Amino acid sequence: MRRIRYMLMVVVVALTGGAVYLSFAPAHAAGAAAPVFDVKLPAGYRDWKLVSVAHEEGSLNDLRAVLGNDIAIKAYREGKLPFPDGAIIARLAWKYVPSEENNKVFGRAQSFVAGDATNVQFMVKDSKKYAATGGWGFAQFDDGKPIEAAGLSGCFACHVPVKERDYLFTRYAH
Repeated sequence: MRRIRYMLMVVVVALTGGAVYLSFAPAHAAGAAAPVFDVKLPAGYRDWKLVSVAHEEGSLNDLRAVLGNDIAIKAYREGKLPFPDGAIIARLAWKYVPSEENNKVFGRAQSFVAGDATNVQFMVKDSKKYAATGGWGFAQFDDGKPIEAAGLSGCFACHVPVKERDYLFTRYAH
């Protein structure tokens, strides 16, 4: 009887240790399954304040607006790291296209504007819920529909190089 209780205790400790290890294991290691982020499309996100804008070249070649909810904007303005739970960053992207109308006025090709929207991405700060990914949950919506979890598998790994900035690429444009 003693031996059975001992074996049962060993099994429970081993399973608990394995669960703890997995909860702290780095996300998105080669061959690892993508975490499931249950991030919803936040209501009113297009009315959030502007953090910055960017033009991404290469294969993406898009224009981006980065927005933040009130919690994120306050953290950006105060230089507070890590960002507090509840902060949400939105990245809206559009194809980068020349403006024929503007270029006629200027007399040369110099004006580029947002074309068709490509997607909207979000980072949601919840240090407990998303502990395995630096406290951030990730989401992407194409035409208002969330992409599959597998499509988010590289998000955290891409942000790891900016860990010292709480995994945020975008700096606040005053």
